[in-house]
Parts: sequence; structure tokens; C-alpha cells
Amino acid sequence: MEDLVLVDRDGPVLTVTLNRPDRRNPLSFEMIAALREAISDADATVIVLASTGPVFSAGHDLKEMTDREPAFYDALFRACAELMLAIHEVPQPVIAQVQGVATAAGCQLVAACDLAVAAASARFATPGVRIGLFCTTPMVEVARAVGRKRAMQMLLTGDFVDAETALDWGLVNQVVPDDTLAGATGELAHRIATASPSTLAVGKRAFYANLDHGLAGAYDHASPIMAANASGADAQEGFRAFLEKREPVWTGSPSPTAK
Repeated sequence: MEDLVLVDRDGPVLTVTLNRPDRRNPLSFEMIAALREAISDADATVIVLASTGPVFSAGHDLKEMTDREPAFYDALFRACAELMLAIHEVPQPVIAQVQGVATAAGCQLVAACDLAVAAASARFATPGVRIGLFCTTPMVEVARAVGRKRAMQMLLTGDFVDAETALDWGLVNQVVPDDTLAGATGELAHRIATASPSTLAVGKRAFYANLDHGLAGAYDHASPIMAANASGADAQEGFRAFLEKREPVWTGSPSPTAK
């Protein structure tokens, strides 16, 4: 199998690329581990997170999440939280380079990055509510990026937000034509990389200590909630319905044929 993550160095900039386009670059257990290792081991001044194919990341892998024991979900969401925390904690600025769609944990990944550049056609959503699994851990990053009311709109509706709206809301920093995405992200990364690496590290650490003091505690609260939600009947029904391309039938809801 091809590498889950590709790593490419261009002077002071390291690009880490999600490389499962056939699966919409899901944040599976393996992908989370590979990303965390690549980010934590990065020997560069700036890190860019990119992906191959038409989708940045569709979030967690529902095939991997169907019919598992509660301990699996607890471990998965804790691993994902640890990846997001690692993005905050590494000394390098991390820039998301976003094309296509970034949904659920994929949207969480964008929000966790220090900066984000989006293609004009990019779209963002936290659609878990539509499959019975509220995006509780994506909520941690998204709410910090866009604010309470806008985050709740995304979380409660599951609707897509286009790139210009994401820019207006603060989820991304730049929106560029699709065919200039890599170039614009690289230009930003190299501009930042002209600064002192130690100064960037000090500034990044101070920024999050000042503004996001409760981040780890927020994940401690959110992860077990999402894990319990994932093992419940409605989430499992939502997973299956999505994979089977049908409408879900929620607990206590009438069947689709009921009048």
C-alpha cells in the first residue's frame, strides 16, 4: 500500500501530505498516527498540511467505526485529540492547504492549524449531526476558530460553508484560485520561515497559552462524550445508512414507509 503520509522538504518548509485519496483522506487510526509522527518529527521552520486528490479530508473513517466496542471509540477520539494538541504544541507554525471539502474531523484539522489557505472551491462542514454523531471533538477547534454562534450553526445544521464564508468567519486566512493553492500556501510558508525559528516557537507557545488555556481540558471533556455517542444505536445506524447510501432511521423515529 502507498504511504499514508508523504513528507517533502523545500528548504525551511516541510509539507506533510495525507495520501489516501481513494478513501477521501480519512482520519483513521493509522492516518492519525502517521500524521502525528510526521508533525512531531518535523525538522523544519514551518509545516504545511496538504492532501492528495479532490478532498482535503472527510474526517473519521466510518467503515473503521462501525460495530466496534466502546473502548475503540474512546481510544480513537483520544488519539485524534492528541494529534490536534500536537499541532498546537509543536514549535513550528502549521499551515493547512485546503482543497475540495474538509468535513467533521477534517474540518477540525483545518481549525487546529495555526493558519489555513483554501482554494476558492473548498467547502467546510461538521455534518456529524446528520448521521447521529454530534461533532463534539471537532467542536473544540471549530468554536475557537469561528466563535460560538457560527460554530453552533455549523454543528446543528451540518450544512456546508463555502470558502468565502470560511474566510469571513475566521476559519481560513486566505482564499485563492484553485490552480494557485499550492503556490500561495508555499509563498506564505516561506515568508514566515524567514523569521527566527526560536522566535516563532516562543510566539506560538505564548499565543496559545494566552488564548486557549483550557484546550486540553476541553478535549478531556469532549472525547469521552463523542466516544459514548459513537457506540450508541443512532450513530451506528447513521454509519450504516451513510455507507449503504440510504436515509437513516433514528431510534424512536417512524420508519421511512410509515404514514
